[in-house]
Amino acid sequence: MAGTEDAMRAYVYEPREKRRASLASELENAGLQPLFVGEEFFETGLAPLTQTGSEHRAILIGESVNTHRQIRAVRHAGCENPLIILRDFRNSADTAAALDRGADDVIVSPIKGGEVLSRINSIVRRFHGHAAESISVGEVTAFFDGRDPIVSGTRIKLSKREHSIFQHLALNSNKVISKNAIYDAVYGMSADQPFDKVIDVYICKLRKKIASAADTGAQYIETIHGRGYKLSAPDVLDDVTPIPALTSSGMRLEARA
Repeated sequence: MAGTEDAMRAYVYEPREKRRASLASELENAGLQPLFVGEEFFETGLAPLTQTGSEHRAILIGESVNTHRQIRAVRHAGCENPLIILRDFRNSADTAAALDRGADDVIVSPIKGGEVLSRINSIVRRFHGHAAESISVGEVTAFFDGRDPIVSGTRIKLSKREHSIFQHLALNSNKVISKNAIYDAVYGMSADQPFDKVIDVYICKLRKKIASAADTGAQYIETIHGRGYKLSAPDVLDDVTPIPALTSSGMRLEARA
């Protein structure tokens, strides 16, 4: 079983108690951390999901007479989270209605955790504008399916926590992401939240691993003071045309072929 303290987190509404244990086991084995919620979640529990850093947490809704009302509640609250409906049987008309009301996907039983995780990953990366399974940032290739990144042709091993932080930076590559957003994305639902300085520690570890594997030894994670961090390709200084030197008389020396 994947370590749930580092797993992707998901809110799960399953009205039938007898199904929760098997569903929880299936999701946890795939690397998801389910948090089961009741009807009140759709009335009073959605506000935290509108905060930056919370948009990756999926909402899984088991089929009931209130499914369409719950979909509307999620979207009317401003939540952009992956929203997947778990159905018992195939019903094209009801599936179409659920999608039209704001659901991202519908999965029909038997529910398999690996399929749920892949569908969540697909929704998240498209939310951030990435259609492919990976992106390249200079010498770094970042994957959105759980694989460790490749740097200059070498795969670097990341811890689960390092991977969670790197994944968030990669999804938002070339954008400045605040430390709070990273912290909330990684620790937001954890009962044991460390001090936010831990993000600095993991960023430092990521920088060292990437730099040691990169042919250029370049730094790919930039600190934007007062704002956060940004994953981007470093400036290529070798392509800058040098300024001709000056002679003692002030004349510029022309380069000879």
